[in-house]
Formats: sequence, structure tokens, C-alpha cells
Amino acid sequence: MRLEGKVVLITASTRGIGRATVEACAREGAKVYMAARNLELAKSVADELNAEGCNVKYVYNDATEEETFSTMIDEVIEKEGRIDVLVNNFGTSKPAEDRDLANTDVDVFIKTVNINLKSVFIASQAAVRQMAKTGGGSIINISSVGGQTPDISQVAYGTSKAAINYLTKLTAVHEARHNIRCNAVLPGMTATDAVTNNLTDNFRELFLKHTPIRRMGLPEEIAAAVVYFASDDAAFTTGQIMTVSGGFGLATPVFGDLVGSSERR
Repeated sequence: MRLEGKVVLITASTRGIGRATVEACAREGAKVYMAARNLELAKSVADELNAEGCNVKYVYNDATEEETFSTMIDEVIEKEGRIDVLVNNFGTSKPAEDRDLANTDVDVFIKTVNINLKSVFIASQAAVRQMAKTGGGSIINISSVGGQTPDISQVAYGTSKAAINYLTKLTAVHEARHNIRCNAVLPGMTATDAVTNNLTDNFRELFLKHTPIRRMGLPEEIAAAVVYFASDDAAFTTGQIMTVSGGFGLATPVFGDLVGSSERR
């Protein structure tokens, strides 16, 4: 029960990594607030977990409604008097439109970077103002290996995630004096609906060819890293950019070709 007594707010929390994080935090004893656009779906998830003895609630957040990134914080404060952990899980991209530099429409680039960055900035700004009043807290930003290792496409998504990595470090430096920590978790290819629906089998195979642990990650494995950063186990850890990617980007660029042609040890 590493999060017992903590109030945790998680964005984009009804499916995939967000939902896995809700479940992991709730089962570690936290009072979890799901920030979601679809409150009916959020209620269904909360009811399921509460039936197991967890404590899960929900608040409204729609990424297209900028003000909801601060009003969701206000609602948690109104109900609980504090927020101990904020998990900025929201992020979006349209792979078919978010291509390389030469072929991505400027509006697609600006809109993608704008919504991904402001979701983290606005929520974090509102959260730190409250955390500073109640003794501190922890912010965990869900970024991506795409923000660390350049790809041949998704110029907007990769740029936005790289910016989030840097914003994570800035937040850690600016807010340490208030006992507020900020870290980022960078998933590699993870078995979520978004991956299934947006990436081809050929792309997945190519990606995993260059991943030393030759499989996709599980949402629960990303959630485990979030729980660590949220817990007091990480009380002396801030400003860290942790990849949870099966080793993607770690090996020589020819790793995928070599491991396929030779299994020598």
C-alpha cells in the first residue's frame, strides 16, 4: 500500500496506460480521481474498481476545452482539500497526418504541439499552486520514446514529447523548494488500443526488431513506473526521464539486422 492516504489525479484515464495507472494506484491504497471526457465510461471503471474495495472517483476533463485542465484540479481540491499526485497522461497524434517535416501541414503541427503541451502545462501549473500549500507532491508526465529518439515521421508528436521532457526538468528545478517532484515516464511501443488501431503490423514488426526485449510493453508495466514516482520510495528522485521501452534505442542501429542473422553469444 505504497500510496495509502494519497490523492491522485490521472488524465486520459478510461483506457490503455491511463486505466492501468488508475488500477495500479488504487490498489496501492490511493484515492484516485479519473479525469475523463466520457464520464459514463469513467463511472463504469470506477464502479468496477470500487467493488473490489478501491476508492475511485471521476472529474470532467476534455482536452479540447482548455479550462477543464484547471477546473479538474479545482474540483479535486474542493472535495479533498489537497492533491498529492498528478499524472499527465493525455497525449494525441494523427499518424496519417503527422508525417515528416516536408509533408506535415503546419496547422497539424501547431495543433498537435499546442494541445499536448498545454495539457501538461496548465494542469501542472494549477497543481503546483495547490501542492505548495499542502506540503508538496509529485507530478508524473507520460511522455514517449518518440520525444527522445527521432523518427522518420510524427514530427509534431515527437516535438511535443521532447518539449514535455524538458518541461519535466524545468518543473523539477522550479518546484523543488516546495517539496514538489516532477518526473517523466517514456513508454516504448505498448499494447494499447491506440497502437492496435493506428499502426500497421509491418511497422510494429520493424519497431520490435530494434527492441532488445522483443515484445510490446504492457500498460501495467508503464503504470508500475508511475507508482514508483508517485510513492515515497522516490522521495529523493526528481527531474528524471525514465524510458520503459524494452531497451528501444539502447543498442547499435544495426542491432535489428545483426540479431536476425546471428544468435551467437
